[in-house]
Amino acid sequence: MSKIYAFANQKGGVGKTTTAINLGAYLAFSGMRVLVIDIDPQANATSSLGFDKNNLPLSIYDAIINKVPITKIILLTNHLCLDLVPSSPVLAGAEVEMVGLLAREHLLRKAIVPVVERYDYALIDCPPSFGLLTINALTAAADGVIIPVQCEYLALEGLTLLIHTINLARDTLNPRLRIRGLLMTMYDTRTNISQQVVEEVRTHFSDKVFNTLIPRNVRLSEAPSYGQTILSYDPQSKGGLAYRALAQELIMGDNLKF
Repeated sequence: MSKIYAFANQKGGVGKTTTAINLGAYLAFSGMRVLVIDIDPQANATSSLGFDKNNLPLSIYDAIINKVPITKIILLTNHLCLDLVPSSPVLAGAEVEMVGLLAREHLLRKAIVPVVERYDYALIDCPPSFGLLTINALTAAADGVIIPVQCEYLALEGLTLLIHTINLARDTLNPRLRIRGLLMTMYDTRTNISQQVVEEVRTHFSDKVFNTLIPRNVRLSEAPSYGQTILSYDPQSKGGLAYRALAQELIMGDNLKF
């Protein structure tokens, strides 16, 4: 059965897109069939996987607004078993258009239903906001939310609001929704603050925190500019090894829990 996870955090720059594409690549490398769904108008996941976001015939916008079958939108990436539903800047106006649509919170879920069972994992990269696009992702995320948390104190301030929003979405829109895990990102072994933030999060959320720590790594930052994941760009870097470990942790945890 397919696992559908949304990557959400209203704070930008915490590693949502980096995690979605690199975790997706390593899951695919492990033999899983993976679909990355980009619903961020910035379309960073799309460009990070090597596609020109400004020159796409179709995108997720066409699926949720124009009802184009998702099968006509899916793109094959350079990674075997890793496919992409791309985004584009035109998605920026979608939230305004969605307001007047019937069952607007369920548009993404309805769009992906015809294909999602073809995959072992569907990973939804959300925009850094609590708008209708993120709500659609939370409604579609049948198996939970993965929350990237940057290892700095300011990143902790929005967690309470984010968790409240997730609980609200669960109570009103998606009874299966849960927090699959908090992922500590941009961890810097040279600073005390990184360790302190990790300890703080683990104290409050204990079993909800992934064991894998994603380090602050230059190679992770460079890879998207070449339209590559860290798996193809530098798999032996600290970032590459970390996402490989995260993929293994997720697979093992899912097998244990389901």
